[in-house]
Amino acid sequence: MCACCRPTCSSLLSLEGSPSAVGSGRPVKTFNLVGYGTDLRPDLQLGRTWGSYHQRYHASWTIGAAMTLVADLPIRLAAFQWLKSQVLAHGDTLPRVLLEQGFLFEGEQIRLVGPQGIFKPRLMQLPLSITTTSSGPYDDSFHGDNLLHYRYRGTDANHRDNVGLREAMRRHVPLAYLHAIVRARYLAVWPVFIVGDDPAALTFAVAVDAASEVDRRLRVAHGAADFSGFDGDDAGGDARRAYITATVQVRLHQHAFRERVLRAYQERCALCQLRHEELLDAAHILPDGEPDSEPVVPNGIALCKLHHAAFDRYFFGIRPDYTIEVKEEILREHDGPMLCHGLQGIHNQRIILPRNPGTRPDPAFLERRYQRFRQDMPGELR
Repeated sequence: MCACCRPTCSSLLSLEGSPSAVGSGRPVKTFNLVGYGTDLRPDLQLGRTWGSYHQRYHASWTIGAAMTLVADLPIRLAAFQWLKSQVLAHGDTLPRVLLEQGFLFEGEQIRLVGPQGIFKPRLMQLPLSITTTSSGPYDDSFHGDNLLHYRYRGTDANHRDNVGLREAMRRHVPLAYLHAIVRARYLAVWPVFIVGDDPAALTFAVAVDAASEVDRRLRVAHGAADFSGFDGDDAGGDARRAYITATVQVRLHQHAFRERVLRAYQERCALCQLRHEELLDAAHILPDGEPDSEPVVPNGIALCKLHHAAFDRYFFGIRPDYTIEVKEEILREHDGPMLCHGLQGIHNQRIILPRNPGTRPDPAFLERRYQRFRQDMPGELR
């Protein structure tokens, strides 16, 4: 099979199902998993049917009414595909109501979150997702080992939710991780794998991996109904997971900063009041990457993309009294209405401030940034 025809886990996943029956007469369901190549060789006790085509490959199996682990895999893969489509439609952070609604699979509603952090849909035998809320009772956190340390549910190591994650670790099953950036908005990360269990600390160790790892593990496990046949790792796997997990940490901080700043400014630009969230950024006053630059709301201003770019390039500065000062050479330019209204028109105006004084720009930060703006001016204009 040529490389261009071989689908990956990020390719479109098609799930089809139809009622069937086995010799015993028990009611069963047949699931067709579309999107994986002929390398897969499932060995499923309840029956199998294979058909191969040039670009689409079907693995069909019958599943008893008890819904064994065989049923988990197509639902899990469908959930990952659904998350991908929702991120494309809504951006990196998803509203909780959307995750609670979920998607239809074989006429059944599959939700991605529930009341508890470790969530298993009714049709599945192992957890599908783990969640960290913004104000929950658990102190889930990333440590220096580039792993997420996810707290047990409660203090009973043998609670069914903890047992489910432990079994997911044993079977190398991928899950989705949902991290609340602000109340009711989540950054979705998948696949993640449970890679450690510490009963003394009541925590699981979780590593983020590349999306292609799901496909690779399926192939290594020879298409088993779960990943229990996976008994080895690829070269450099630990380093890859450490890098990806560290990248996710950065994304979490960036998205949390953006969401909190935009909420403080009621999702509008502090200069022109543009309200289209897709065109808004959380601009750092002290640039990100400086030793004392922190991702806190007083170090941020909600700006549209035009004003953010102009702010970063010192086309204007903001004085500690929140007054905008446009660079003199910009004021002398003659161009179209965007320059006139978008930049020259904001000169000597005050920015729109958040209602909560505690979230307004820190005057000390503005002063430091303003001095850099002054230094960027020609000497005779300082």
